[in-house]
Amino acid sequence: MQNIIMQPIGCVKNCIENKKDVSWGEDVSTIMLGEEYYTGLKGLEDFSHVIVIYYLDKAKYEKEKHLQRRPQNREDMPLVGIFSQRGKDRPNTIGMTSVEIVSVGEKSITVKGLDAIDGTPVLDIKPYYPAYDKKDAYVPEWVTRLMEHYF
Repeated sequence: MQNIIMQPIGCVKNCIENKKDVSWGEDVSTIMLGEEYYTGLKGLEDFSHVIVIYYLDKAKYEKEKHLQRRPQNREDMPLVGIFSQRGKDRPNTIGMTSVEIVSVGEKSITVKGLDAIDGTPVLDIKPYYPAYDKKDAYVPEWVTRLMEHYF
């Protein structure tokens, strides 16, 4: 397989200093773009949501610990593989979250619900298209329980 090299387009600014597993829903973050990407925000103010793709630079994947585990290490959750959950410690430390747009500025975008800590490198921002991004989706029962206090 080939190696993939990416450069961040910006970084997350917020008051969250440490990784956490819950309560991201009300957190507000600003994505500060690199100067060469400022004009790429044009038209984004007409959308309500975006998908943010970012590099989990503080995550540490350990196969023995993370390939299969209970979500959020909760005993009331089933033992499932890493690809059945959205845990931060992954084989490739890529994060992706659909978030609400709070505002779009000339050099930045402010969003609500981004599960990334201060300084996290942002790789891409994509507009949320309901036709593509939300179909008739379903999840197992344990995901509903897991998300009860997330937002």
